[in-house]
Amino acid sequence: MTFSLAQMWQSMGLPAKIVGGLLVMMGLASLTVFIERLIALRRSRSAGRRFAAEIGSELHPHSVESAIRDAAKYPRGHLPRLVASGLSTYCDAKACDESGLSAVERTRRSLQRRVEELGADLRRGLAVLASVGSVAPFVGLLGTVVGIISAFQGIAATGSGGLSSVAAGISEALIETALGLAVAIPAVLAFNYLSNSISRDEMALSSAAGELIDMIESWPEDDEAGVRRERVA
Repeated sequence: MTFSLAQMWQSMGLPAKIVGGLLVMMGLASLTVFIERLIALRRSRSAGRRFAAEIGSELHPHSVESAIRDAAKYPRGHLPRLVASGLSTYCDAKACDESGLSAVERTRRSLQRRVEELGADLRRGLAVLASVGSVAPFVGLLGTVVGIISAFQGIAATGSGGLSSVAAGISEALIETALGLAVAIPAVLAFNYLSNSISRDEMALSSAAGELIDMIESWPEDDEAGVRRERVA
């Protein structure tokens, strides 16, 4: 038998084909998640840069409503969503002073929760990569065991231990082992790459939230009243 993938697939038994098919599906799932996360992160960063350039480095009390409208133009950007959430909470707090917390404190707490929510959204799908990277080698090991069992069945069927009687089972075992590693290694590398990249984005969001709070705290009291009147109107 020549070393051909098609011929080796045809020579596999049903259990080995099931294990191989499962590994292929796991590999496709991890590849899909990796590509989707790359596209999502790229779009989010691009939207954040455009939004930051649009509102400028300084945000004034009388431009709050305009900043919220500008953020709505970038629904795929995590930075615009964070800023819009913080400014909306601040305006609502100034318009309704029923709670014992100040508007700045309510905004700070809201931004902390929002950063956690956006971080969870950034990490969406990473569990698939982690699961594939940790489980795929064991699935490949299962295929190896199935191949060894097939080899012993070949010995039992022929009544001899020649190479021809065990070649099919050994080839199944080696193929499943290689396939499991081929699926697991890229998944682990993709998980580590995305984790590091997303950690940087989370740090950037936390820094942006802190800068927004510092900016709001620097606003004069009369400007804050103007924000409240604008929101009520």
